[in-house]
Amino acid sequence: MSNDSNIVPVSKRTTVQVTFPDGRTFEGARGMPIEAFIRKAQVKGEPPVVAALFRRDLRELSDPVEEDGNLIPLDTGTDDGSRIYRRSLVFVLVVAIRELFPGSDVAVDHSVSDGGFFCTTIGRASFSADELRRIEGRMNEIAETDEPILRREVPLEEAINIFQREGYPDKVRLLKTRRKDYVTLYSLRGIEDYFHGYMVPSTGYLKLFRLNHISTGFVMRFPRRHLPNEIMSNGDYPKLWATFREYALWQERLGLEDVGMLNEAIEQGRGSELILVAEALHDQKTAEIARRIAESRQRIRLVLIAGPSSSGKTTFSRRLSIQLLSQGMRPYPLEMDNYFVDREKTPCDESGEPDFDAFAALDRDRLNEDLKRLLAGEEVALPRFDFQTGKRTEGDTVRLPEGTVIIMEGIHGLNPGLLPRFIPTDAYRIYVSALTQLNLDRHNRISTTDTRLIRRIVRDAAARGHSPAFTISGWDGVRRGERRNIFIYQENCDSIFNSALIYELSALRPIAEPLLLQVKPDTAEYVESKRLLAFLAWFRPLSTEFIPDDSILREFIGGSILEQFRVWGS
Repeated sequence: MSNDSNIVPVSKRTTVQVTFPDGRTFEGARGMPIEAFIRKAQVKGEPPVVAALFRRDLRELSDPVEEDGNLIPLDTGTDDGSRIYRRSLVFVLVVAIRELFPGSDVAVDHSVSDGGFFCTTIGRASFSADELRRIEGRMNEIAETDEPILRREVPLEEAINIFQREGYPDKVRLLKTRRKDYVTLYSLRGIEDYFHGYMVPSTGYLKLFRLNHISTGFVMRFPRRHLPNEIMSNGDYPKLWATFREYALWQERLGLEDVGMLNEAIEQGRGSELILVAEALHDQKTAEIARRIAESRQRIRLVLIAGPSSSGKTTFSRRLSIQLLSQGMRPYPLEMDNYFVDREKTPCDESGEPDFDAFAALDRDRLNEDLKRLLAGEEVALPRFDFQTGKRTEGDTVRLPEGTVIIMEGIHGLNPGLLPRFIPTDAYRIYVSALTQLNLDRHNRISTTDTRLIRRIVRDAAARGHSPAFTISGWDGVRRGERRNIFIYQENCDSIFNSALIYELSALRPIAEPLLLQVKPDTAEYVESKRLLAFLAWFRPLSTEFIPDDSILREFIGGSILEQFRVWGS
């Protein structure tokens, strides 16, 4: 029998204990905010801590601690911390504009590659460079005075009435389709707004930013997650900007400005119309690119396609092949993956693991030699990479008919060092990515990185048998490879194909939700799955019935007629 002599009744403890990753434990009064424990533990330095994982749950620094638990501080060098910093900074921008220019507002349109949001002005002409300096100065004042950002939950109808009164039709549309009967609002200096996600407790955390004037609006710049202590220099991305403008025109043609409008259209029974028009716009763009290639068929012998993970590159390359056939050209697909070096020769990353995305993982000498001989009309024994053994073997022997254009898709397609033996004008380079999406409202943008992650979760589960937790756990490594090998070369292209579909998150929601609900609460991936579920909940579900069988989206949800498509003889 156990000895219970040491068990005695006590009063309920009025304190809580918080344990940090380094093993230190601090005790304080029950109900004290997380921020107080972090300050007591002297978790300082740069980048700043802006949130925490407490008992494996993402929490704001203002949240009270009501029970014992482990606490992991999150700074702006983490995904969640970076999102919270950017979101809070948008609120400061909104407040500064409303204080300096009453009746004006700002729309956060899309992200920019070197860290920032492109913004446009609502209610007046675009801000001048001098006006932006005033706004930036007011934002700095708000940050220096460390103003509190207060949170409160209000009934849904009350929130709708607030935004109707304040002149926010986009937020009214969004909230009218909300299923929960309450909404969380934040206030700063007497201005109240809705933001999807957590915020910092006060503006003193938000001291690193810059506003840059451009002709069509301005960019609010901030540190990127992997460089959390600095703002990168302004990049020049004319082709990317043109693609964003093109997508804005697509939205106008569909009559959609935000997710609230998308939800209304679906509820009105316009779902099939949205799908078919969005797909037609993709068809038009693919045909336009094919025409450009065909117009230079005497010069262009090679088409290179590159883009980040889950952009739909495979489907796009096959749709492009069909368009080229219709232009009287003969495309031949050549897989860049077959030119991997044997696995034991693959370079390693910083952690000592094989880095299959590295440029040196490709046998560029063999690739250049094979391409040169193929285009010269010679017979070539092509390699085939066996992913099971990690070895390269001999594949098909090929001789291409005169006038064939080779189509090669792969991560390094835009790297200028890929084909040193070729004249740059001999190739046509295409960058493919899901570049922008409908935003929730004018202040809450949707990250297309999230769109690509949801695409990949759905595809990995159906085609590869991977769990959502497995896909989420590897996503950071995927993005690291994209930053190093893809994004820095995106302007090296001749055309950009934006593979985002305006309706896709509504179509993906019924498929992705059951998968994300499988992620267990005691896993490291649970916080991310909860975040994705919360953001998908804003979209009205849309049946996939009317999605064409050659759609980019079919690459991820299945049922693509192009899965087995091959050009005859290839």
